[in-house]
Amino acid sequence: MITKRIIPCLDVKDGRVVKGVNFLGLADVSSPVKLASFYSGCGADELVFYDITASAEGRALFTGILREVASTVFIPLTVGGGINTVEDFDRVLKCGADKVSVNSGALRDPGLIPAAAKKYGDQCVVLSVDAKRVDGRFRVFAKGGRVDTGLDAVQWIKSCAANGAGEIVLNSIDTDGVKQGFDLEMLAAVCGAVDVPVIASGGAGCADHFKQLFHALPKVDAGLAASIFHFGEVSIPDLKRDLAADGINMRL
Repeated sequence: MITKRIIPCLDVKDGRVVKGVNFLGLADVSSPVKLASFYSGCGADELVFYDITASAEGRALFTGILREVASTVFIPLTVGGGINTVEDFDRVLKCGADKVSVNSGALRDPGLIPAAAKKYGDQCVVLSVDAKRVDGRFRVFAKGGRVDTGLDAVQWIKSCAANGAGEIVLNSIDTDGVKQGFDLEMLAAVCGAVDVPVIASGGAGCADHFKQLFHALPKVDAGLAASIFHFGEVSIPDLKRDLAADGINMRL
Protein backbone atom coordinates (compact mmCIF):
# COMPACT_ATOMS: atom_id res chain seq x y z
CA MET A 1 0.00 0.00 0.00
CA ILE A 2 1.32 3.46 -0.92
CA THR A 3 2.04 5.67 2.08
CA LYS A 4 0.30 9.02 2.36
CA ARG A 5 2.50 12.10 2.44
CA ILE A 6 2.49 15.13 4.73
CA ILE A 7 3.89 18.20 3.00
CA PRO A 8 4.59 21.62 4.53
CA CYS A 9 4.44 24.56 2.12
CA LEU A 10 6.68 27.61 2.18
CA ASP A 11 4.98 30.60 0.51
CA VAL A 12 7.88 32.98 -0.04
CA LYS A 13 7.60 36.72 -0.70
CA ASP A 14 10.62 39.05 -0.70
CA GLY A 15 12.77 36.27 0.76
CA ARG A 16 10.48 35.56 3.73
CA VAL A 17 7.84 32.90 4.39
CA VAL A 18 4.38 34.49 4.56
CA LYS A 19 0.84 33.25 5.14
CA GLY A 20 -2.61 34.71 4.53
CA VAL A 21 -6.29 33.78 4.39
CA ASN A 22 -8.03 33.17 1.04
CA PHE A 23 -4.74 34.31 -0.58
CA LEU A 24 -5.08 37.76 1.06
CA GLY A 25 -3.64 39.56 4.11
CA LEU A 26 -0.12 38.12 4.01
CA ALA A 27 1.78 38.09 7.31
CA ASP A 28 5.50 37.46 7.83
CA VAL A 29 6.30 34.08 9.38
CA SER A 30 9.98 33.16 9.23
CA SER A 31 13.12 32.55 7.19
CA PRO A 32 12.54 29.92 4.46
CA VAL A 33 16.00 28.43 5.07
CA LYS A 34 15.35 28.04 8.79
CA LEU A 35 11.89 26.53 8.27
CA ALA A 36 13.06 24.22 5.48
CA SER A 37 15.82 22.82 7.69
CA PHE A 38 13.35 22.30 10.53
CA TYR A 39 10.85 20.41 8.35
CA SER A 40 13.54 18.28 6.73
CA GLY A 41 14.62 17.09 10.16
CA CYS A 42 11.21 16.54 11.75
CA GLY A 43 9.62 13.96 9.49
CA ALA A 44 8.00 15.91 6.65
CA ASP A 45 7.77 13.66 3.59
CA GLU A 46 8.37 16.44 1.09
CA LEU A 47 8.61 20.23 0.98
CA VAL A 48 7.00 22.73 -1.38
CA PHE A 49 8.58 26.16 -2.02
CA TYR A 50 6.49 28.78 -3.85
CA ASP A 51 7.80 32.20 -4.85
CA ILE A 52 4.24 33.50 -4.65
CA THR A 53 4.64 36.87 -6.36
CA ALA A 54 7.01 35.92 -9.20
CA SER A 55 4.25 35.44 -11.79
CA ALA A 56 2.22 38.48 -10.73
CA GLU A 57 5.37 40.63 -10.83
CA GLY A 58 6.42 39.19 -14.19
CA ARG A 59 9.86 38.09 -13.02
CA ALA A 60 11.88 34.91 -12.68
CA LEU A 61 11.93 32.98 -9.43
CA PHE A 62 14.59 34.11 -6.95
CA THR A 63 17.29 31.46 -7.17
CA GLY A 64 19.62 32.64 -4.40
CA ILE A 65 17.25 31.82 -1.56
CA LEU A 66 16.21 28.62 -3.36
CA ARG A 67 19.81 27.36 -3.45
CA GLU A 68 20.09 27.96 0.28
CA VAL A 69 16.85 26.09 0.95
CA ALA A 70 17.80 23.17 -1.30
CA SER A 71 21.16 22.83 0.44
CA THR A 72 19.48 22.38 3.83
CA VAL A 73 16.85 19.74 2.99
CA PHE A 74 17.20 16.00 2.55
CA ILE A 75 13.63 15.33 1.41
CA PRO A 76 12.09 15.86 -2.05
CA LEU A 77 11.70 19.55 -2.87
CA THR A 78 9.06 20.94 -5.25
CA VAL A 79 9.56 24.51 -6.42
CA GLY A 80 7.20 26.91 -8.20
CA GLY A 81 6.69 30.57 -9.04
CA GLY A 82 7.46 32.34 -12.30
CA ILE A 83 7.91 29.08 -14.25
CA ASN A 84 7.12 30.06 -17.84
CA THR A 85 9.58 28.17 -20.04
CA VAL A 86 11.49 24.90 -20.21
CA GLU A 87 14.58 26.99 -19.43
CA ASP A 88 12.94 27.98 -16.13
CA PHE A 89 12.55 24.27 -15.33
CA ASP A 90 16.24 23.79 -16.05
CA ARG A 91 17.29 26.73 -13.88
CA VAL A 92 15.22 25.61 -10.89
CA LEU A 93 16.33 21.98 -11.15
CA LYS A 94 19.96 23.08 -11.25
CA CYS A 95 19.35 25.00 -8.00
CA GLY A 96 18.45 21.71 -6.29
CA ALA A 97 14.72 21.20 -6.87
CA ASP A 98 13.49 17.64 -7.45
CA LYS A 99 10.19 18.66 -9.04
CA VAL A 100 8.96 21.85 -10.65
CA SER A 101 5.50 23.28 -10.12
CA VAL A 102 3.85 25.25 -12.89
CA ASN A 103 0.65 27.27 -12.67
CA SER A 104 0.25 30.57 -14.54
CA GLY A 105 2.98 29.59 -17.02
CA ALA A 106 0.94 26.61 -18.21
CA LEU A 107 -2.16 28.80 -18.52
CA ARG A 108 -0.23 31.16 -20.78
CA ASP A 109 1.37 28.33 -22.76
CA PRO A 110 -0.33 24.90 -22.48
CA GLY A 111 2.54 23.48 -24.51
CA LEU A 112 4.92 24.04 -21.59
CA ILE A 113 3.79 20.90 -19.72
CA PRO A 114 4.29 18.40 -22.57
CA ALA A 115 7.60 20.05 -23.51
CA ALA A 116 8.92 19.86 -19.93
CA ALA A 117 7.61 16.30 -19.48
CA LYS A 118 9.37 15.20 -22.65
CA LYS A 119 12.68 16.68 -21.49
CA TYR A 120 12.60 15.86 -17.77
CA GLY A 121 9.94 13.17 -17.36
CA ASP A 122 6.35 13.35 -16.11
CA GLN A 123 7.50 12.74 -12.52
CA CYS A 124 9.27 16.12 -12.55
CA VAL A 125 6.25 18.15 -13.72
CA VAL A 126 3.76 19.27 -11.06
CA LEU A 127 0.63 21.17 -12.06
CA SER A 128 -0.49 23.59 -9.35
CA VAL A 129 -4.06 24.84 -9.70
CA ASP A 130 -5.71 27.61 -7.71
CA ALA A 131 -9.44 26.96 -7.95
CA LYS A 132 -12.56 28.62 -6.61
CA ARG A 133 -16.30 28.20 -6.92
CA VAL A 134 -17.96 30.59 -9.36
CA ASP A 135 -21.67 30.15 -10.08
CA GLY A 136 -21.55 26.60 -8.79
CA ARG A 137 -18.55 25.55 -10.91
CA PHE A 138 -14.89 25.07 -10.02
CA ARG A 139 -12.94 27.69 -11.91
CA VAL A 140 -9.19 28.15 -12.41
CA PHE A 141 -7.69 31.39 -11.10
CA ALA A 142 -4.33 32.88 -12.08
CA LYS A 143 -1.93 35.52 -10.72
CA GLY A 144 -1.98 34.17 -7.17
CA GLY A 145 -5.73 33.75 -7.13
CA ARG A 146 -6.47 37.27 -8.40
CA VAL A 147 -7.64 36.59 -11.97
CA ASP A 148 -10.53 34.36 -13.02
CA THR A 149 -9.45 32.55 -16.19
CA GLY A 150 -12.94 31.25 -16.93
CA LEU A 151 -11.50 27.75 -17.31
CA ASP A 152 -13.27 24.77 -15.75
CA ALA A 153 -10.79 23.46 -13.16
CA VAL A 154 -11.57 19.76 -13.54
CA GLN A 155 -11.30 19.87 -17.35
CA TRP A 156 -8.07 21.90 -17.18
CA ILE A 157 -6.49 19.44 -14.75
CA LYS A 158 -7.64 16.45 -16.81
CA SER A 159 -6.11 17.95 -19.96
CA CYS A 160 -2.78 18.74 -18.28
CA ALA A 161 -2.54 15.26 -16.71
CA ALA A 162 -3.11 13.72 -20.14
CA ASN A 163 -0.29 15.87 -21.54
CA GLY A 164 2.47 15.13 -19.04
CA ALA A 165 1.68 16.60 -15.62
CA GLY A 166 2.77 13.81 -13.27
CA GLU A 167 1.24 15.26 -10.10
CA ILE A 168 -1.50 17.75 -9.22
CA VAL A 169 -1.52 20.22 -6.33
CA LEU A 170 -5.10 21.42 -5.91
CA ASN A 171 -5.30 24.67 -3.96
CA SER A 172 -8.85 25.56 -2.94
CA ILE A 173 -9.05 29.34 -2.60
CA ASP A 174 -12.40 28.91 -0.82
CA THR A 175 -10.81 27.01 2.07
CA ASP A 176 -7.28 28.47 2.03
CA GLY A 177 -6.19 29.60 5.50
CA VAL A 178 -9.70 29.19 6.93
CA LYS A 179 -8.75 26.03 8.91
CA GLN A 180 -12.19 24.39 8.60
CA GLY A 181 -11.00 21.34 6.66
CA PHE A 182 -9.91 20.45 3.15
CA ASP A 183 -12.25 21.05 0.21
CA LEU A 184 -13.44 17.45 -0.12
CA GLU A 185 -16.02 18.21 -2.80
CA MET A 186 -13.49 19.85 -5.12
CA LEU A 187 -10.88 17.17 -4.42
CA ALA A 188 -13.37 14.38 -5.15
CA ALA A 189 -14.17 15.91 -8.53
CA VAL A 190 -10.48 16.07 -9.46
CA CYS A 191 -9.63 12.58 -8.14
CA GLY A 192 -12.44 11.19 -10.25
CA ALA A 193 -11.01 12.77 -13.38
CA VAL A 194 -7.29 11.84 -13.24
CA ASP A 195 -5.06 8.88 -12.43
CA VAL A 196 -1.97 10.85 -11.34
CA PRO A 197 -1.22 11.69 -7.68
CA VAL A 198 -3.35 14.49 -6.22
CA ILE A 199 -2.15 16.67 -3.33
CA ALA A 200 -4.79 18.44 -1.25
CA SER A 201 -4.02 22.04 -0.30
CA GLY A 202 -6.02 24.63 1.59
CA GLY A 203 -8.08 24.33 4.75
CA ALA A 204 -6.19 22.15 7.21
CA GLY A 205 -6.73 23.32 10.79
CA CYS A 206 -6.08 20.23 12.90
CA ALA A 207 -5.04 16.57 12.75
CA ASP A 208 -8.64 15.44 12.31
CA HIS A 209 -8.85 17.27 8.99
CA PHE A 210 -6.09 15.02 7.63
CA LYS A 211 -7.94 11.96 8.92
CA GLN A 212 -11.12 13.13 7.22
CA LEU A 213 -9.21 13.76 4.01
CA PHE A 214 -7.54 10.36 3.73
CA HIS A 215 -10.53 8.35 4.91
CA ALA A 216 -13.05 10.19 2.70
CA LEU A 217 -10.82 10.28 -0.38
CA PRO A 218 -8.42 7.31 -0.51
CA LYS A 219 -7.18 8.47 -3.93
CA VAL A 220 -5.67 11.64 -2.46
CA ASP A 221 -1.93 11.02 -2.09
CA ALA A 222 -0.90 13.83 0.21
CA GLY A 223 -2.05 16.64 2.45
CA LEU A 224 -0.29 19.98 2.20
CA ALA A 225 -0.50 22.74 4.80
CA ALA A 226 1.35 25.83 5.93
CA SER A 227 0.29 27.90 8.94
CA ILE A 228 -0.69 25.01 11.23
CA PHE A 229 2.85 23.67 10.86
CA HIS A 230 4.61 27.06 10.81
CA PHE A 231 2.98 28.20 14.07
CA GLY A 232 3.32 24.86 15.86
CA GLU A 233 -0.43 24.20 16.02
CA VAL A 234 0.17 20.71 14.64
CA SER A 235 3.43 18.77 15.02
CA ILE A 236 4.29 16.69 11.95
CA PRO A 237 5.71 13.73 13.95
CA ASP A 238 2.62 13.69 16.20
CA LEU A 239 0.32 14.04 13.20
CA LYS A 240 1.90 11.12 11.38
CA ARG A 241 1.74 8.89 14.46
CA ASP A 242 -1.89 9.88 14.98
CA LEU A 243 -2.76 9.07 11.36
CA ALA A 244 -0.95 5.73 11.49
CA ALA A 245 -2.82 4.82 14.67
CA ASP A 246 -6.03 5.61 12.80
CA GLY A 247 -5.24 3.06 10.10
CA ILE A 248 -3.71 5.42 7.53
CA ASN A 249 -0.47 4.17 5.99
CA MET A 250 2.33 6.61 6.85
CA ARG A 251 6.11 6.66 6.68
CA LEU A 252 7.21 7.01 10.32
